[in-house]
Amino acid sequence: MLEELLIFTRGGLILWSSCRALGAAALKGSPIDALIRSCLLEERSADASFSQDNYALKWTFHNDLGLVFVAVYQKILHLLYVDDLLAAVRKEFAQIYDPKRTSYDEDFTDIFRQLHLEAEARAEEMKKSKQAVSSRPLPAVSHKTGPKARGTDSRGAANKGGSAKDDSDGDSGKEHHSALANGTFKATQENGARKDARPVVVKGKENGGPNDNGAFDVTKLQRLRKTDKKNAGADNAATKKLIKPDTKKKGKQDRVWDDKPSNKKLDFTDPADERGDEVTDHVAVNQGESMMDKDENLSSDSEEEEVEDGPKKKGWFSSMFQSIAGNNVLEKSDLQPALKALKDRLMTKNVAEEIAEKLCESVAASLEGKKLGSFTRISSTVQTAMEEALLRILTPRRSIDILRDVHAAKERGTPYVIVFVGVNGVGKSTNLAKVAYWLLQHNLSVTLAACDTFRSGAVEQLRTHARRLQIPIFEKGYEKDPAVVAREAIQEASRNKSDVVLVDTAGRMQDNEPLMRALSKLINLNSPDLVLFVGEALVGNDAVDQLTKFNQKLADLSAVPSARLIDGILLTKFDTIDDKVGAALSMVYISGAPVMFVGCGQSYTDLKKLNVKSIVKTLLK
Repeated sequence: MLEELLIFTRGGLILWSSCRALGAAALKGSPIDALIRSCLLEERSADASFSQDNYALKWTFHNDLGLVFVAVYQKILHLLYVDDLLAAVRKEFAQIYDPKRTSYDEDFTDIFRQLHLEAEARAEEMKKSKQAVSSRPLPAVSHKTGPKARGTDSRGAANKGGSAKDDSDGDSGKEHHSALANGTFKATQENGARKDARPVVVKGKENGGPNDNGAFDVTKLQRLRKTDKKNAGADNAATKKLIKPDTKKKGKQDRVWDDKPSNKKLDFTDPADERGDEVTDHVAVNQGESMMDKDENLSSDSEEEEVEDGPKKKGWFSSMFQSIAGNNVLEKSDLQPALKALKDRLMTKNVAEEIAEKLCESVAASLEGKKLGSFTRISSTVQTAMEEALLRILTPRRSIDILRDVHAAKERGTPYVIVFVGVNGVGKSTNLAKVAYWLLQHNLSVTLAACDTFRSGAVEQLRTHARRLQIPIFEKGYEKDPAVVAREAIQEASRNKSDVVLVDTAGRMQDNEPLMRALSKLINLNSPDLVLFVGEALVGNDAVDQLTKFNQKLADLSAVPSARLIDGILLTKFDTIDDKVGAALSMVYISGAPVMFVGCGQSYTDLKKLNVKSIVKTLLK
């Protein structure tokens, strides 16, 4: 049973609803709102269907008129006529659509009833025809042997050595060809005379001389190969004895950059006191203004490369006339060359293949059926649509102003808690220190929580950062429950009136269930204000797997119904990728979480915001 069919514009104006027109009950929840948020706005409109609660939704577009048609039905029902009904409704409604009208309850209700009945009847007929075909008995297989088969049996008997005569009606003087194992043929007389030994035919030539009465001796060839291997091994052993390896070890030398020796101190540890209680030399905290507070200007005057449409099939005059006329309706076949070029370009920029494919399908769905404007090429139309889609995906849909959220938590009298999670070796501790430095520049008090009780040296690394930045650190050593350590750190920060608590966690692979269970416990027990996923900008397809499984594990292992998932992304090593910026797009697309920080160096100031326009320009360049 169809629950609802809704027609609305891309601007959100509802033109016709079956529930409103037919007086049916309203839907439970908001499945259509969820479809708009999760699919239509996220450039996933090329998906076949969408599920929300107990409902399944299918949709189609009329891109030229800017209309969206959505059908809602119960998930347990497999309605076969929904796609057919949507296509028929799209066609009929386009004929009566007027941009100046806002309601079609009187005109379209009777048309919809008729279309619904016809679609159901067609689906029922199709179902009955399929059942009739499946219930039809299979034809009996005949076991009679024809002339050709008899001839084959006769020849097979001749090959085995028994003399047999051919039962076919052919002349006795003709030759028959028997197929050999290697795919070649040898002519044999029809009299079936037996031969005790035949030379093997390879590529039409006999493998052996005229006096060779037997097959090729394979064992002889194997013995020759073994003899060659033994001789080669003996020669190598003799060579190794003659050449003596150089056992002299060279001492390790310092690397010198630009032919200039560096006197900069790189070791900031304190050999006198590993606990850091008596620090003999304080490092200056102020290294300058963080890049987070600097606005990055982007020039929009740079030339954009155009995507090739493929080989030109029309002459200059016909192409010019067609661009002036501007009445071509775009079809999927017209878009394929430009979309393939765009997909290849995105993949060369380190975008995951699955994400690039879905983006191109979404752009094709949004352009199919539109009329091409005057003096407009298909390539430029596709590129503009892709640019708009990328901007929508990468632009955050909620506020990412952490400073405002910190001040709001400060007014409530509670510390603002940020948890850093991610796989091994991506730079969680280093970028946590960068975030701490940025917060200190805004006159906020920060406490570090050393909850990486798994990796050797993790507590000492965080202690070094705390000593350099001259901020307190809460630690309990190793082999402790990180969830309990984080809770005690938050309690200590509340007593000391700290504004922000930065929680460092152990790196873990997305498939490590014990560590993922410990992380889920830490998040559920402490309810942090922000869960940041720290990921490398170097990854491509693996970014999709990491974020998908992190979110899936956090949801599956959560002890509460409303599980906390990843709230934001911190991209590290962004200064090492040149124009391979596709990881940012892959991570945002797969998780829906915005990129809040970008790490671009080794010093505390090397932390900046994501410039969305710059990323989009680089992806399409």
